[in-house]
Amino acid sequence: MPPELPDRTALVHDWLTGMRGGEKCLEVLCDMFPSAPIHTLVAFPDQLSATINRHSIRTSFLQRMPMVETRYRHYLPLFPTAIERFNMDKYELIVSSSHAVAKGIRPAEGALHISYVHTPMRYVWDMFDQYFNVNTIGSARLAFIRLVAAQIRKWDVKTSVRVHHFIANSAYVAERINRIYGRDAEVIHPPVETSRFATAYNNDGRFLIVSALVPYKRVDLAVETANALQLPLRIIGDGPERLRLLSLAGPTVTIEGWLSDPEIENAYAACRALLFPGEEDFGIVPVEAMACGKPVIAFGRGGARETVVEGLSGTLFPEQTVSSMSAAIQRFERMEFDADSIRTHAEAFDRSVYHTRMLEYITERWRIWDRSPSR
Repeated sequence: MPPELPDRTALVHDWLTGMRGGEKCLEVLCDMFPSAPIHTLVAFPDQLSATINRHSIRTSFLQRMPMVETRYRHYLPLFPTAIERFNMDKYELIVSSSHAVAKGIRPAEGALHISYVHTPMRYVWDMFDQYFNVNTIGSARLAFIRLVAAQIRKWDVKTSVRVHHFIANSAYVAERINRIYGRDAEVIHPPVETSRFATAYNNDGRFLIVSALVPYKRVDLAVETANALQLPLRIIGDGPERLRLLSLAGPTVTIEGWLSDPEIENAYAACRALLFPGEEDFGIVPVEAMACGKPVIAFGRGGARETVVEGLSGTLFPEQTVSSMSAAIQRFERMEFDADSIRTHAEAFDRSVYHTRMLEYITERWRIWDRSPSR
């Protein structure tokens, strides 16, 4: 950690229940601030990396709630209260990693709060219907959920003033921060461990999806397209949509469930191209495939527009329809891609790039803050 940054620094993260993209960002922050404690709603150390577990992890009262390990999301109405109860009085610098309520932490007077936002809360803003599957739940329960969501939206906007500087994980998220909070955000793409992957020059002819099987990922669209074109499609992932997708899948589609990291790396290396039919805030999976030199066929909204470069690292389709995706795949069949060029493109999103940019940004903002006469 640069000597200019204060020892009294704290990290804040929504919850620590596994190692996904947000936790990979937090790992880099842990390397940058090796003595900073982590404040989080709930944490399950056996599901975390050694890097995160080396830090002092301080949890909220939700950690003691019944069945929290499997149903922590059910305590959504309590999230704002839980994050606000942390006492941050002794910290001069707070760096939060937020996709829900972490950005609503209360900094001490005179402290600097920088928030890296993976997304404003999708389940109370833009993706409410998809997350809560509003067509399948009772009217009384839906009315309650809508009331809670409305209250959290108000809280989310109100507490945005507690953040002095926003960082977004994509230009797509920066636009949402501006639309929802009325604030500008620096864009620093999240880290991808491209060094884990090696460039592959051959393929087994199959297209690949690596994804949680949940509605908004639109894996069903890829299955229907593969059926229509009789494409060999390999799906790695699991989730509540699995049975429905199995019922949709034709003879050229296989669904394998989750595999180990080495097996997924081998799948990237073996595939002809990765399909990415959902709308994501950034999307780490496409960059991992590109790190193997593989092109990506993606829906042209969200973070994919910042990682999939037409003709260089893949191709985009404009609508989430079978005809639009089919046209993109047929266009892909006529294109030529260079595996080494795709790999080089992926390296621009490497973990080392994220570390350098985050450290430079935080250090510069702290220098300005520390010299301010109004502190």
